[in-house]
Amino acid sequence: MSQEIHTPITAEELAHSFEDAAPTADVSHYAVEDWATLAIFWVMTACVFLQFFTRYVLNDSYAWTEEIATNCLISVVFLGSVMCVRVSRHIQVDVLYHYLPQRIARALAIFVDLVRIGFFAYACWLMWRYVAIVADERMVTVDLPRNIVFYSVLAGFVLMLGRSIQVFAANQRRGYSVLEKPEEFQKVED
Repeated sequence: MSQEIHTPITAEELAHSFEDAAPTADVSHYAVEDWATLAIFWVMTACVFLQFFTRYVLNDSYAWTEEIATNCLISVVFLGSVMCVRVSRHIQVDVLYHYLPQRIARALAIFVDLVRIGFFAYACWLMWRYVAIVADERMVTVDLPRNIVFYSVLAGFVLMLGRSIQVFAANQRRGYSVLEKPEEFQKVED
């Protein structure tokens, strides 16, 4: 084990170290669905806090906060999944691609992309049918149509379909996907 060496620093030197320019935040890689998910997340957080406050501090909880928070969570999950599709962060097994010949690995990656597009297209169709079936239902504690939540799920699937098509096109242009060269996609986060 190596010995750490600490250089003594004066309070004045420490104070001057804060004069350096603060790093700028780069938000250019965030998309519309990221900001919508963040907004819905904060609405959900406010509802959960209000539920906690009214239940444990006022001893008289609002019933509607739980339903709104639950519905916000559903929206956050499906809109958050759009982010994962866009940056290829869903769970995947890429160890097989290291042992396959390059041509077979590329063909398998294209097949995976096409299956993902097909899955999201089918999920959009199923969700569209489901929204039509439950169109007249109302929320239990708030007099709002229940299909607001289901439309957000449908929007999530439609956006995932669109993003998966974009990812497929980018993979075709690039000549490889995250499955084939995961190390290339780690550079984006640095």
